[in-house]
Amino acid sequence: MASKPRVIVADDHELVAEGIQKLLEPYCTLVGRVADGRALLKAVEDQKPDIAVVDIALPLLNGLDASRQILKASPGIKIVILTMHGENNFVREAFRVGVSGYVLKQSVSSELVLALNEVLKGRTFVSPMVAQGLVDRAVNPAAPEGPSAEGGDFAQGLSMRQREVLQLVAEGKSIKEIAAILNVSIKTVEFHKTRIMKELKLHTTAELTKYAIANGLVSIQ
Repeated sequence: MASKPRVIVADDHELVAEGIQKLLEPYCTLVGRVADGRALLKAVEDQKPDIAVVDIALPLLNGLDASRQILKASPGIKIVILTMHGENNFVREAFRVGVSGYVLKQSVSSELVLALNEVLKGRTFVSPMVAQGLVDRAVNPAAPEGPSAEGGDFAQGLSMRQREVLQLVAEGKSIKEIAAILNVSIKTVEFHKTRIMKELKLHTTAELTKYAIANGLVSIQ
């Protein structure tokens, strides 16, 4: 009998994470459950799972940037995004990063186990609701995508480190706290923040926060 796949779950809502764990336990071996993107990076490094089930809206490091770092270091790991965000800009960015599956939380009970089975076979899984949105967008590209798309595609103009700093600023962290989290000097954080503001033509922390929310780097949920 084949061994169960080793899975890590990353979601900052405890009740949601518990529900996912109960759903997966008959089919998988849960080797980690974490509540932020930086804890996810460490758990993946320590546990070397077959699959990571990752929410986009993770504190400290959002799920898409965490996935990008994981796949760069360990390209053999499969990542399934499990999120409330069905907007096309999030879906496009997720597959640009290299994830293997994209499941909406409202469909978790019927689709997550199926998604894990598919990605373990080397296939891609996309929630039918998400796939329909992509088809509709392809058929009618002029149609608006909704308010979550107005900021563009996941801060594409910024570097990975700039997005990290921007997210932490938007989450209300001080320069000193950000320096400690990223293990860099305060001057380095100040430099990045200044460059971000110049690049985005923004002038206040409030404007940076609004931009970060619009681009999916932080969540207001």
